Amino acid sequence: MEHIKGGVCAPKGFAAAGIACGIRRKGKRDLALIVSQTKAACAGVYTQNLVKGAPVIVTQKNIADGYARAIIANSGNANTCNANGIEIAEGMCRLVESYLGIDANDVAVASTGVIGQTLSLDPIIDGMPQLLSELGDNSSDAAEAIMTTDTVKKETAVSFEIGNKTVKMGAIAKGSGMIHPNMATMLAFVTTDAAISPPLLQKALKAATGESFNMLSIDRDTSTNDTLLILANGLAGNPEITSEGEDFDEFLAALRAVCTQLTREMAKDGEGATKLLECRVSGAKTKEDAKAIAKAVICSPLVKTAMFGSDANWGRVLCAIGYAGAETDVNKVAVKFISGAGEISVCENGAGIEFSEEVAKTVLSADEIVIDVSLGDGAECATAYGCDLTYDYVKINGDYRT
Repeated sequence: MEHIKGGVCAPKGFAAAGIACGIRRKGKRDLALIVSQTKAACAGVYTQNLVKGAPVIVTQKNIADGYARAIIANSGNANTCNANGIEIAEGMCRLVESYLGIDANDVAVASTGVIGQTLSLDPIIDGMPQLLSELGDNSSDAAEAIMTTDTVKKETAVSFEIGNKTVKMGAIAKGSGMIHPNMATMLAFVTTDAAISPPLLQKALKAATGESFNMLSIDRDTSTNDTLLILANGLAGNPEITSEGEDFDEFLAALRAVCTQLTREMAKDGEGATKLLECRVSGAKTKEDAKAIAKAVICSPLVKTAMFGSDANWGRVLCAIGYAGAETDVNKVAVKFISGAGEISVCENGAGIEFSEEVAKTVLSADEIVIDVSLGDGAECATAYGCDLTYDYVKINGDYRT
């Protein structure tokens, strides 16, 4: 597998664009479009919040047959809890049909931004000519157009082999706050020129999500609009993947790599964050126990604030392990903090050990920190991703709407 440039436009037969149409203030890009040259197999994973944005409902309906050809998305307004939300979301799909001749039922739609604010089709209608004129190798513009409080664009692409054919996969994502499983991405769009059946595509997406986006938490708030979509148009020419086996495993490995990279980028760009946190749990009895403990540590406000202050307060890690709901012997637990500045053991056999506070502070002052937890109960492991909790998180969300 090789990392390449191009984002969602890296695979054959995909084009993208992103423009400023006036939904957001200050002329920021806020309307994105991704189009496949041909009809593509499509799969999705969505928020599990009972309050769902209208675009989620419309997209689920439109791709129920396992196929789609385009994705239109806006930022600045979530189109959620609006009386005419479905009408607006369907109207966005019909605009793609009007301008590109793609059946509205083959269009996925997504929105992100303020909840409960009326969204008008007018700026989108006005922006369609420019959006179409810029449709091309513009993954970066599309990535920018779906940002809200993100400080950096998030896109990636890889190249790999299936059936002696070179296959490419690209993705863009947005997510900085209101992120917690399940589903944790806010918005993420993946494209690939692999040939794979819709059922196997859905199976791969669900598996990759379980080890990446659903192991991410910024602030323990699950959004109403979380949507992860993948389009596979088959233009790479590989034998279609219709069953599990070597080809499916290669595809899944690439998808996991793409999703994990985006997950790390979102964690590092968490609202107000200064540090990327990873909790690596090993020695669990079951995969479920490992995941539960990793998530509990990453989600703990006390752990997150300790990491912000470069404070090796390992007792907060043990506390989180204790309420994770997993079956483990706390008297076997060991904890280390690891970063590019070194590593330091702070707990063994469930109890504190002597360590240098000065060295610990140096280790924890890095911008990427691993909280390594060894349980000593079994052979299963898991990794969760998150960030520190800072003063700026409160500032950002204190006046987000106004």
